[in-house]
Amino acid sequence: MADPRFFDNKGPFTLAEVCSRTGAMLPAHADGNALVHDLGSLDSAGPCQLSFCVGKQAAKALAASKAAFVFVPKGFALPEGVSQSLMALECASPNHAFAAAALLYYPQSALAVWSQQTSVDPSAKVAPDVSLAPGVVIGPGAEIGEGTRLGPNTVIGRGVAIGRHCEIGSNVSITHAYVGDRVMILPGAQIGSPGFGFASSMKGHEKIPQLGRVIVQDKVEIGANTTIDRGALGDTVIGEGTKIDNLVQIGHGARIGRHCVIVAQVGLSGSCVLGDFVVLGGQSAVADHAVIGDGARLAARGGFSNSEYEGGKDYGGAPARPMREWAREVAAISMLAKRRKKD
Repeated sequence: MADPRFFDNKGPFTLAEVCSRTGAMLPAHADGNALVHDLGSLDSAGPCQLSFCVGKQAAKALAASKAAFVFVPKGFALPEGVSQSLMALECASPNHAFAAAALLYYPQSALAVWSQQTSVDPSAKVAPDVSLAPGVVIGPGAEIGEGTRLGPNTVIGRGVAIGRHCEIGSNVSITHAYVGDRVMILPGAQIGSPGFGFASSMKGHEKIPQLGRVIVQDKVEIGANTTIDRGALGDTVIGEGTKIDNLVQIGHGARIGRHCVIVAQVGLSGSCVLGDFVVLGGQSAVADHAVIGDGARLAARGGFSNSEYEGGKDYGGAPARPMREWAREVAAISMLAKRRKKD
């Protein structure tokens, strides 16, 4: 379910209304008056909550899901081991159906926009020794810990919690986020914006509401003009002690381990996982759902594809392969080029 500090749930709605608004089929044996209270991923949804199933990995997760209702493609056969209490709602596109359901429950989830009469909302909890430069805006229910300093024109959104002794530069925007102690955020960083997620078809691209959060643990450094998107349902997590350079893009639902080093202009796609002490060279990239083991290092302009990579090794190239293998390939191509030039 979405965090109520950041999102307002307009539910519950009846199952019949949910099916009508999303284009899903109401099963013949179903009680249309049953209440659906909220949404969630397959691994987080509970009783009286709705989820969706797309792809082989999601189908495997159905057996362990505690969701009461789930959108599935037409003709989908529930695998063995699925709870008898789980009700499958067939639809043309589970992605589109879930996007419509998310918009039904959370119609104001697109951007952090709110109204207040003062620069610091009266409901915000700001420690007495916090330093606020001119132009700082702190939204309702936000919390700022002791010794933290905020630079000019920085915006802290509704419900955001920031720890103690943080340094936050000018023109920073933080929404839908929890920030730990002794975190440094350089000017222009944008944290907690909605992730880049769409349900696509020949009719166009429908935005999937992003109902997750960003979790920044202690002693993290985030560079200037870096953007960290919040997750669609789960959280985007930046592990303790990780250092992120300028102009880095971190997609929704990415999970970064402790003490990683991410150099300038790196792009991380949604739902990728980095272990502890991973190093990514400048302008490198990580594909969605890639899993990078502890201590792996990627050379500049390299690219991890959407698969698993063993930790403790150096990689280069795109798609990435072990450093020695990549170096031999580069050398071989160079030698071939020289031979052709002589010929």
